[in-house]
Amino acid sequence: MPRSALDMFIARVRSVWGPLTTELVAECRLALEDLLAADASELWLAALLDEAPERRELHRDPEHGFVLLAHAERGGLYRPPHDHGRSWVLYGAQSGEVEMGTYARLEGPDGEVRLVGRDRVRMRAGQAQAYLPGDIHDTRCVTDSALLFRFTERDLAKEDREEHRVTRYVQRDGVWTRPRR
Repeated sequence: MPRSALDMFIARVRSVWGPLTTELVAECRLALEDLLAADASELWLAALLDEAPERRELHRDPEHGFVLLAHAERGGLYRPPHDHGRSWVLYGAQSGEVEMGTYARLEGPDGEVRLVGRDRVRMRAGQAQAYLPGDIHDTRCVTDSALLFRFTERDLAKEDREEHRVTRYVQRDGVWTRPRR
């Protein structure tokens, strides 16, 4: 029985897994881009395209802890600036297009934090973007819909819920800043 593109992705990532390096990110990104090109007739992908789930876990690695999620985005959906705590992340567009902005975090002499927009890129079907620990970005679905894959080195829900390491920025007086505590 031939292996699915999803099985091949998991095996490929497992084979190179280790501490964060340029090479690891590059290899995982290439593996994700190959996964994005999977044949839509593969059962797992056909189900995602048919059901368009808001969030579906595709794989949670029991040995290494990395997680692969699928997110169906509707046109105009905006996710405000955020980081991913200690984790590095890959986003890939399987279908549709998403605009992603990056930000620098600046702290004034008074301790107030503000974000300054750095760059905006349009991620098209078949493309992947890497975000390293500390990187801040936002996302906006710019087509009627998009199917995104998000690969994280660890469980970000746990990172956020239990360890409170993920920061979601808020807008006050037209400026993105950290939430008040």
